This record gives sequence, structure tokens and C-alpha cells, in this order.
Amino acid sequence: MTAHSTTINATDSTHWVGGHALSGREIVAALIFGVVGIMIPGLQPLLLGALAESGRLSAAQIGYAATVELLAMGAAAILAGALFKPVRLRLIAVLACLALAAIDALTARLQGPDLVLARAAAGVPSGVLIWITLSMIARSPTPERWAGIYLTVQTLAQFLLAAMLAATVMPHWGVDGGFVSLAILCLVAMAAAFALPNQYVPLPGGAADGGPAGFPVMRGWIALLAAFFYLVSIGAVWVYAEPLSRQAGHGPMVIGAAVSISLACQVAGGALATLLAGRVRWSHMLTLCGLASLAVLGGFALLPPAGLFLVLSGLFGFLWLFALPFLVPMAIEADPTRRAAVLLGGAQLLGASLGPLFASMLVSDAETRGALGLGAAALCLFLIITTWLHRVSARQIFNTIESET
Repeated sequence: MTAHSTTINATDSTHWVGGHALSGREIVAALIFGVVGIMIPGLQPLLLGALAESGRLSAAQIGYAATVELLAMGAAAILAGALFKPVRLRLIAVLACLALAAIDALTARLQGPDLVLARAAAGVPSGVLIWITLSMIARSPTPERWAGIYLTVQTLAQFLLAAMLAATVMPHWGVDGGFVSLAILCLVAMAAAFALPNQYVPLPGGAADGGPAGFPVMRGWIALLAAFFYLVSIGAVWVYAEPLSRQAGHGPMVIGAAVSISLACQVAGGALATLLAGRVRWSHMLTLCGLASLAVLGGFALLPPAGLFLVLSGLFGFLWLFALPFLVPMAIEADPTRRAAVLLGGAQLLGASLGPLFASMLVSDAETRGALGLGAAALCLFLIITTWLHRVSARQIFNTIESET
């Protein structure tokens, strides 16, 4: 076998980066830590709402706690991807789980500003756990497929844990029982460290001796900006789903049904994206999702009747998760070193956390459709950037073929 035949290029779509394939057990372990790290966003409405009911958080502090935890999570995932060496992963996973478990347990004893600060601190180990999973996905031969699996599994896990907490734990032990349950989950997850690879192959562009992976090239940052804008739109709109439903004159049961339908459709969207991974162009799928999402926001802006509102909520959730796996090949095509792909989750979390903050400046108690305007503007920017990335890439490929002939 020649030296050339043993060298695996970063952009090769049939091999793991570096030619070192992970076993099924190692992949499952990496996914487990990512699911534990991303668990809290699906539980925030349940847990933070219960904290408010118990008088330990004000209405404003609910928003602060949710925002700072997601911001810290996104920032930690980005910094870990840019600065951490992909070595001693088992130790890093165990320490991150221990830190997150301690903070979750401590949250059960806090209130007010102290509790908000604790949730901000919880975002740091959560982001590190997410980085472990994203680093595995970025090195896989079909990253969009593994991203789809990760998104689908995390959504199901959030749904099942929220249902379990609401039905069994919190009726007996209150919101403190919910946070203690999260701490126990972190401790149990540490067992997966035995199956986790102790290191990943360094990405191209990082130090060959295992140094930091480094920051993406400029086109990689532009791809991350597209992902950021997409999640700004999602976060800005969905956080105001209940006020939009109320403004349309719906009863209180409608929004509960809308959330359940959206969650089910999110799982369906992630599953379908996983099945299509590697078979369709990311540019086609993201353009379709962006345009369809604009149509959905237009439907919400008409303040539709309850039945149509539920249909639009389902479409919104489906498009939400269907699009996310295709952001991975977009980032890899923009930055073939895959450094941007490792930072993708952090960019998404930053967008999801800042979207509601931006939208809050455009709504009032009587009129919440300003959030839809922000969401539409962010989607337009997303479409402009993704179209540019695709066209520039296609032109570069054409020019390369022309020069070779």
C-alpha cells in the first residue's frame, strides 16, 4: 500500500478524518455526553416555570436564567472547539459531568440572582460535553447523518425526561427534585467515559502533535454566521408562540397542543434529515427550509384560527430540526478543515439564546408580531449567506475543472 493510499483527506466523504474509524460503542458514548450537555433547553420551561411558581425567581429572572445558561453553553462549546486539544477526553468528560452535577444539585438550594448565576455557570460544563459530541460528528464520514441522529435523540431524551419529571418526580419532590434528577443523570452518564475514545485524530490545520484545533478560515466563520441567523429566527419566534396564540384569540389548550405537535414534528424532521443525509445537496435543502419557514412565519402573522395555528406549529417544528443536520455539510464545504463544523453547535446555541433577547425589543403586551418580523429578517440573511456560499463554491469547482482541462 502506497503512502498516498493511506492518506485520508479532510474532505473525503467516505472515511473518518485521519482514517481512524470510531467503533459503535465509542460513537454511542460520545452521543451520550452530548445529550446530557444539551438536556436543559428542553427542560427550561418546566423547571424555570416551577421556580417562579415557588417564588424563587421573578418573571424577569426566568428570562435571565434561560438566556445566560444558553449563552454560556454556546460560548463554552465554541471556545472548547477552538482551544482544546482533542486528548484526555475521558477525563474531560468526567470532570464536566461532575461540575454540572454539582451545579445542578446546588441550584436546588438557591434563589434569585444566585440561582441565575448558578445556571450561567452550568452552561460551561454543558458546552464542553457538547463539544465532545460535535468533535466526533465533524470527524465522521457522514457528519450530516450523525448530526441528524444526535438532534433526534436529544429531542426524544428531552421529551421523555420532561414527561418523567412532570409525572413522577416533581409532584412528590417539587422543582428541587427536578434539579437533583439532572445531577443524578450526570453522575450516571460518567460511566460512558469507559467507552469513550481517549482522544480524537487532530483536524487539519491544528498542530500535528495534538495542539489546539484552531479557529476556522474566514469562509468557515461566514458559515457559522448563517447558522447563527437561522437559530436567531427559531429562538425569536418560538419563545413568543404562546403570546401569538393568545393574540389570535385561542384558548389556553391550544398552545399546549401546539408545543406537543411541534415536538413530535421536530423528531420527524430530524429523522427524515438523517435518512436523506448524503443523498441530497445541503444547498437545496437549506434553501427549501428557509423559504418554507418564511411562508410559515407569514401564516403566523395572519393570526390564524386554532386549527391552522396547530398545522403551522407542526411545520415550524419539522423545518426547525430538518434543516439543522444540513448545516454541517455547509460548514465543511466552507471550511474543509472541519474546524467550523466543530464550532457549529456553539453558534447555534448563541443564536437560540440571543433571538429571544432581540425579539423582546420589538414586541409589546398587545402586539407580538414584531418577533415574526425579526425572524423573517434573520431567515433572509440566512438565505443570502447560504446562497453565496453555494455559488462561490460552485464557481471555484468550475474554475478548477477549467484549469485542469
